[in-house]
This record gives sequence, structure tokens and C-alpha cells, in this order.
Amino acid sequence: MTPTITAFAQSPDGGRGLARDMRVRWAFEEAGQPYLVRYLSFAQLKEPAYYAQHPFGQIPSYEQGDLVLFESGAIVLHIAQQHGQLLPDDPGARARGIVWMFAALNCLEPPIWEWVMGRILESEQSWYEQRQHILQERIRVRLDQLSRRLGHADWLEDRFSAGDLLMVTVLRILNESNQSPLPDYPNLRDYVARGEARPAFKRAFAAQLAAFNAHMPSD
Repeated sequence: MTPTITAFAQSPDGGRGLARDMRVRWAFEEAGQPYLVRYLSFAQLKEPAYYAQHPFGQIPSYEQGDLVLFESGAIVLHIAQQHGQLLPDDPGARARGIVWMFAALNCLEPPIWEWVMGRILESEQSWYEQRQHILQERIRVRLDQLSRRLGHADWLEDRFSAGDLLMVTVLRILNESNQSPLPDYPNLRDYVARGEARPAFKRAFAAQLAAFNAHMPSD
């Protein structure tokens, strides 16, 4: 049975591939796994039927037969465990790939999203500049650490894995601001570019962009 994921009918990212369905689309493309997408409005995300599928009313969710999952990282892990392209067969290397998945979503993503959302929602507050500075320093600490670990390698471990997939999608969020610290880390900037150059990423990006354009309201 072909799995179905949910996505925004009108994504607030403007088709730039920042909504979290993008990372799941990319995982499917890397795995060579066909999938379907059910597009939902913001109102539909808050309906009881969808809360039964995703208790926090967010996207994406995943459905295949009786199996229903939520949280993009968990969905990517499930896809990776079903298909060999996203995690190595060697148990140790496989475990390290999973560690990097958790690191991307727990060590890097929270301060990055706080910084981005603060720029959108808190700019009128008296403490805005101070909080932005604090958050950017937190991000720089993590980028310093990640940059040292990556060094001159292409990927976080010996080969591209689901850990790289999630890390690249998280780092791409920083590209949305001209005040992003990412350009100060050439190896991380190039790392993101390598991820974006993968054919599977390009297919996933094209699919979500086409869907965004198709759901744009007509004049």
C-alpha cells in the first residue's frame, strides 16, 4: 500500500522547501519509494478527525494501512528503517546515523527555529534585539561544534544517511535571513549545498514547489 503524508495546502514557507513535509518527501525520494500527499488547509489541521491522526495538529503525518505516524523525524526514521538507502547495514554505523538524526532535531533545530520565529513574531517587543543576540549566540555555539566535527568531510559519517538529510533540512532554515551566521562556516555552507545537489533532494523540492504553485489562489 502506498503511504500517504499530509502537507499544507498553502504552505507558509512560500514553496521554499522549509515546511517539514519536505524532509519526508526527500526521504521517500532517496529510498525510491512512491508516496501520496493529502493537502490540508489550516482549518482542517484543527479538526477532530486530524487531531486523531496528529495530536498536535501539525504536518506532516504518515499513513500506510493501519499504521499512522506523526513527527517528521520519526517518519524519516521509519522510512530509513524500511529501506537500505538511508542508513548503513553495519549496526554501529547505523546507530551513529540515527544519533545524527536526533542531534539535528534536538541540538540544532530548536535554537534556529526560536531565532527565526522571533524575527517574525517578536520584532515589536522592547527586548527583541537582546533576545535575538542571545539566540544567535546559541546557534553559533552549535555551528562551531558541528563545523569542527564535520571538518573537510562530505558527510557526518562515511556516507550520506538520514542524519545528513535531517541536518541539511535544519541548516537550510538559516538561509532565510541576511543575518544568518551560516556563511561564516564555509564547510557547513558547502555541506548544505551538497545535500541540495542530490537528485533526490531536487525531485522532492520540485514536487513541493509544484504543489505550492498549484494551490495558490487564483485572481
